[in-house]
Amino acid sequence: MATDLNLAPAKPGEPTLRWTSRAATIDGIERELAKIWAVPELNTTIGGHEGRHIAARTSVMNLVVVARQPELGEHCAAIISQLTGRHPSRTLICSPTDPDGPGWLDARITAQCMLPREDAAETCAETIYVTAGGDTGRHIAAIVEPLLVHDLPVTVWWPGEPPLGTQQANDLLEDANRLVIDGSTWSGDGLGRLRELARLSDAGQTGVFDFALARQSRWREAIASTFDLPEFLPYLRSIRRIAVTYGTHDEQGRPGTTNMVKPLYHIAWIASRLGMSVSRPLAAIVPTGSGSSGGSAAHRPAPHAAAASKHAGVKPMAGRGYSAMLRHGHVEVAVVMRPVLSGMPAGTTLRVELLAERRGSELRVDVTAEAETVLVHAWQDGVELLHRQFNAARRTEADLLAEAIEAPRHDVVSEGAIRMAARIVAAGEIGNEA
Repeated sequence: MATDLNLAPAKPGEPTLRWTSRAATIDGIERELAKIWAVPELNTTIGGHEGRHIAARTSVMNLVVVARQPELGEHCAAIISQLTGRHPSRTLICSPTDPDGPGWLDARITAQCMLPREDAAETCAETIYVTAGGDTGRHIAAIVEPLLVHDLPVTVWWPGEPPLGTQQANDLLEDANRLVIDGSTWSGDGLGRLRELARLSDAGQTGVFDFALARQSRWREAIASTFDLPEFLPYLRSIRRIAVTYGTHDEQGRPGTTNMVKPLYHIAWIASRLGMSVSRPLAAIVPTGSGSSGGSAAHRPAPHAAAASKHAGVKPMAGRGYSAMLRHGHVEVAVVMRPVLSGMPAGTTLRVELLAERRGSELRVDVTAEAETVLVHAWQDGVELLHRQFNAARRTEADLLAEAIEAPRHDVVSEGAIRMAARIVAAGEIGNEA
């Protein structure tokens, strides 16, 4: 029986809960879903409550969320509800738990409705919250598949730590059009899972959308705009060094303690767009004299590294970081990722620097971001010729999820960056989760 029917009048543009009920089996969930749309009248009585009934169901996709903790599922549901009017979907939020106990299932079925305008009917979409334990919870795909609206695309949003490469993940993603993740939230350095993402992307069926990569669009636009200037464009094919400074909370600078997905994505994007290859994969820098084979160029401080201290609460950490070597045609490109102690979230990019040399002339580009702005400086042979400030607000999770839904299944830029990131860490000394 339906309960907790929301009788409040709908406000245009705001999601309103219009139905909620429970079930303990897949068949029971399907029966409850059928009840939501069974009564054609606009006003009816459900569960003993008089109120406005759902006028129309509108689903343009299936959205599957795998949330290991119930509170994470509720957080995701709140974000999805903001998209009801824009991207109505049948949403399944699955929380597997208690894997060693007996098999069981508990589901809450709701309908969120949106009133486009005062004189229009409400349009609604269902959300199914499923908590499953024991053997039932170990087979999420078996729960999800019969509850999908067939012939509609399937997006899987897997916040937290997706077990990519496992049978559970493979089964769930078999029929998925898109996988949405956030690599910046992964434990350890996070880099090992990039290889699994690249494998998934190479398979061709499931597109990959990473919030961590999408958040960097304002950085990419700022960097690319530098080379829109005719006098700087020739240097684009003459990059010799890419350096990224990122924040950490680990005073010891121990490998594997700070997520480095976002810093690496900057390098991978540049390398993939310019068609670079990997000469030497990413590895921890060992101070000179400790037997490192990283090469002297990798140990030099990044250009303008002292400027990183302008960020609130950062402290340079000499002699630590990571290096790699790329190749652009016949030219080698040194890569440095340097951590600094910072009050910012660990793994946050603080600075991106490029050094290009062409026919005896040098170009240095320095990009930083603070709050709602991105700053770009460029020096040609030591003379500052560019100082730009871009107004670029950080995007919310709702903005990112909407972009993920609207993006084509296979985005050349993002998937190219993911593949390149995987190549840069492949066979290196890092890429392990803590």
